[in-house]
Amino acid sequence: MRIAYISMFYLPTFGGVEKVIEELAVRQVKDGHEVHIFCCDSDKYQRIKKKEEIIDGVHVHRISYLARLSLNTFLWPALLWKFKGKFDIIHSHVSGHDYVLFAGLLAKLTGAKHIHTTHCPWTDASFRPKIIRPFLWLNDLFFNKLSFRFIDKIISITPWEIKTLEKYTSKEKIKVIPNGMDKILFKKIKKNNFKKNNKIKEKKLVLFFGRLNPTKGPQMLAKAAIEISKKRKDIAFIWVGPDEGKLKEVQKLIKPYKNMQCIGALSGKEKIAEMYQAADVYVLPSYREGLPLTLFEAMASGLPIVASPVNGIPFEMKEPENGFFTRYGDIKAIEKRILEVLDKPKLAKQISKNNIKKSKQYGWDTIYKRYMKEYKELTH
Repeated sequence: MRIAYISMFYLPTFGGVEKVIEELAVRQVKDGHEVHIFCCDSDKYQRIKKKEEIIDGVHVHRISYLARLSLNTFLWPALLWKFKGKFDIIHSHVSGHDYVLFAGLLAKLTGAKHIHTTHCPWTDASFRPKIIRPFLWLNDLFFNKLSFRFIDKIISITPWEIKTLEKYTSKEKIKVIPNGMDKILFKKIKKNNFKKNNKIKEKKLVLFFGRLNPTKGPQMLAKAAIEISKKRKDIAFIWVGPDEGKLKEVQKLIKPYKNMQCIGALSGKEKIAEMYQAADVYVLPSYREGLPLTLFEAMASGLPIVASPVNGIPFEMKEPENGFFTRYGDIKAIEKRILEVLDKPKLAKQISKNNIKKSKQYGWDTIYKRYMKEYKELTH
């Protein structure tokens, strides 16, 4: 089978969407499929000079963008005339972008089937740059309806999306397949040096792992951490991930505290597994989420979770079996739940067992098989 992915970014860009594509594409190559990825030539921060390369057997084609509207939104209409080859499947990612319509048109022109994974981008405009808000209005009014007409199968990552998707397409076209996590997370790191390498001396560690983006609320954990640190000296807090607009605010908040630090992006499956296993609780204080990969990664690592009950999260996480919910911006609740997990070892141990057991249904091998089933149904 010849497969073409179309998405805004690919490696070395850090993010959940890029990770999903990578996990699927690498497995497809191993199974003997020919896989190509068409994306814009940016890593969000600068242009990537290398336009054509092969990564882990995957052919990557980076197309020059014409304009940049925001950190995550680029316009690269050259896809229409630089897309080469005849494919069985064209698989686009992230709803609401012009290339989703382009992917549909290219599929019709070349006789391919078009699969689209939404990645749950639906949110109000308050967290969006002003320059792209008119585009969001046009998306809701017109563009999404047109784009979804050229999609043969829609993959929703959470049931939460279905009501929104039914505004644009028929329910029969929608299939729910969640995100996944790597099985390496189940493997215990024998000599964990994460705390040592990052000079963490405190007994307990609270982790934020993800993009430091306004929608993910990393500053909310910083505010809760400050309140906790006024009373406790045995708890460290760490933020791991690339800056997407909130790094300076977090750094300013935590600057007076030696038990808090931001260490930037972390790559490598072994290093990420080590990071999770060094922590005692994972905090996801988001304003909105689709279905974050980190939710399942934290579960697989046996971490209790404190998270906002937004969008797809309550469909996969239950309270108190997997951790606790706190409303976005409720600093006192975040503080209370973190301390509850840390100060009740029996509770934390039971949540850990629950999370490891639950996470096994989200392994990438399982998720991959579900995707390939949809591919085969469309092409046979």
